[in-house]
Amino acid sequence: MSKNIRVAVVTKGHPFDHDAFFAVFDQLSRTGDIGWTHVEHPEALELVEPERAADFDVFVMYDMPGLEFTGGDPPVNFIDPPSGYREKFQQLLDAGKGMVFMHHAVAGWPTWPGYAEIVGGRFHYQPAELRNAAYPDSGYRHDVTHTVEVVDATHPVCAGVDPSFSITDEVYLFPVFEDDVVPLMRSTHGFVADNFYSADLAIRGTRNSAEGWNHPPGSDLVAWANSQPNSPVVYLQFGDGPQTYADPNYRKILANAIAWVADP
Repeated sequence: MSKNIRVAVVTKGHPFDHDAFFAVFDQLSRTGDIGWTHVEHPEALELVEPERAADFDVFVMYDMPGLEFTGGDPPVNFIDPPSGYREKFQQLLDAGKGMVFMHHAVAGWPTWPGYAEIVGGRFHYQPAELRNAAYPDSGYRHDVTHTVEVVDATHPVCAGVDPSFSITDEVYLFPVFEDDVVPLMRSTHGFVADNFYSADLAIRGTRNSAEGWNHPPGSDLVAWANSQPNSPVVYLQFGDGPQTYADPNYRKILANAIAWVADP
């Protein structure tokens, strides 16, 4: 890993096309100043240790820790972070470690309220409470072709990105802490229950169904920046599969996000 920006790409907990996904980072390494290492769970839990964290400038989170899908009833078990993990993670944020969260990472560590604060929202696989408000399970929809509009062209994450562009990807309906993040990009897709399917029904074996399910209207934000408390953080909703991975705007946005959160 000889490049100047040392990136840990963290995965596990959600299926994805490994070859197509890692090809993105191979390309970013060839064309940019990024060197990357794949770190999979459970080994990724060790990244909060100071000696391991020191090996990397940026964590790219494409993982979904804290959930165990059962194929039964209940359809998912929620698992607490290991003892001391939250405190060590917080120390990384205090020290300014740059982090990029992508796509399904927004569902990680569902029993840890502070994790949602770090990311800027939470995708729920089961009905849950967040910030003292009750939410149903979140919504998803695959292969949606929608228009994304840049709302802060001056932000480094948006540099060189088309002012608006079309992308085909999975979209989510979940609570976003809009008042506490810096909006970067919005989608023209309608983020209302009629345009989504129930995550709970999907993990119970009934995919692409919204029967008996409802959800309050959600945010159209699909990219934002956050700060928790000294670390630059970016969340990108993009990133479901090979069609998205190959999209040039997606690759540009991801490269920008990595460079920005790495910048001291």
